[in-house]
Amino acid sequence: MGLRLQINLIMGVLLAAFASLLIYLQLDNTRQSVREEMDGASIVATQLLSRLQAGSRNSSLEEMAQFLDAVGRVRANEIELRNAQDEVVYHSPPPVYKAGRDAPDWYAQIVSPALRTHEIALAQGRLLLRSDPSRAILDGWDGFKPMLLTVLAGFILGNALVFVLVGRAMRPLQKVVMGLQAMEGGSYGTRLPAMHGKEAKVMGEAFNAMAQSVQDGIAAQTQAREATLALAQNRELTQVIQTRIEEVRGQIARELHDELGQQVTAIKSLGQAMALRAKGVDAHTENAARMVIESADAIYEEVHQLVSQLRPLALDRFGLQDALQDLVEDARSRHPDTRIDLHLHTPLEDMESSLATATYRIVQESLNNALRHAQASQITILLSVLDQQLHIDVSDNGMGATPDWADSGQFGVIGMRERAQGLGGSFRFESLQPSGVRVWAVLPLGHNPTHG
Repeated sequence: MGLRLQINLIMGVLLAAFASLLIYLQLDNTRQSVREEMDGASIVATQLLSRLQAGSRNSSLEEMAQFLDAVGRVRANEIELRNAQDEVVYHSPPPVYKAGRDAPDWYAQIVSPALRTHEIALAQGRLLLRSDPSRAILDGWDGFKPMLLTVLAGFILGNALVFVLVGRAMRPLQKVVMGLQAMEGGSYGTRLPAMHGKEAKVMGEAFNAMAQSVQDGIAAQTQAREATLALAQNRELTQVIQTRIEEVRGQIARELHDELGQQVTAIKSLGQAMALRAKGVDAHTENAARMVIESADAIYEEVHQLVSQLRPLALDRFGLQDALQDLVEDARSRHPDTRIDLHLHTPLEDMESSLATATYRIVQESLNNALRHAQASQITILLSVLDQQLHIDVSDNGMGATPDWADSGQFGVIGMRERAQGLGGSFRFESLQPSGVRVWAVLPLGHNPTHG
């Protein structure tokens, strides 16, 4: 049921209640008037006939009937004269007032009072006096009909007027409903025009504000989905690029180790042979040969360091665990004053290549940054497996985060975060109190490492 019909029904009920009250008051007033008229007429008729009885004790019934016939009809009463055999000697004539008409029975039953009959005993019979409210009821009915028609007309016209006025007042609501239906159909750019009236204006402004919010929210959701898709594509691309970079680095590292390493070894062997031949014969040549040997050693050391930075060969040949141990041992040898602890709470064999590479690079970058920039005296590296996830925790007691921490090295914080998120993991970098930093990453395992 619509709101307009509901309001019209409410107003109809109120108008019907008001009309019913008017009708009830009119009927009650008519009932009282009829009763009063019946009481007054009955008193008059009773007194008249009582005197007639007193003055005509010696009169016959025929004489009394002639007298009553001469008196005629007494208003609002019917007079009947009966003899000793209970035969009707006289009956009052029918009313001439509004003769031939009567009020409807239902109306008469509503307004008619209780009828009473008075009996006067006579020497030769009896006299019956009955109340007759028919004329008073008819007067009431003649006054009731116009009022009833007026009330019914007012009821109908009032409902029609209410229906029209409510419809006019609800036009703004219809516009709002049409706007909502349009938005439900996907027309989020729907706006309501300016509407007249204080409440209608407020509703229109509220609807337009809501529509704008919905449109902005949908646009934001669309942008968020596009950004999420772009981010996922970028991470996938980053992962592909990083994988390709690691492959190229591995190729370069192997070529440096194999080709350049052999050449440096050959140069060193040649220098040793020259130094041996020139020993005790040509001091200048011997010194030059020694310098060649030292240069070859220096080149080999630099190549070894470069190969470790490009791609630790131990990672491909022996696995992540040995590669991390080599990384820590090398850092300890280069920084003897720094305590570096490596804790592996689970074996790390049989790990996917991408996961092993990401783990190694995160530990390597965290360790290098702590040694080069934080001036830490203690570094703790912890790796553990929990709920099919590899937890990496690297903390130090250095100076804390520096402004260039995110840009240090090629990978930095951004690179470590991208590596972790590219594998579906998480990354967190935080400062410790009173000093130091903590690098924490969680990487999902592609397949379980072998547990001892």
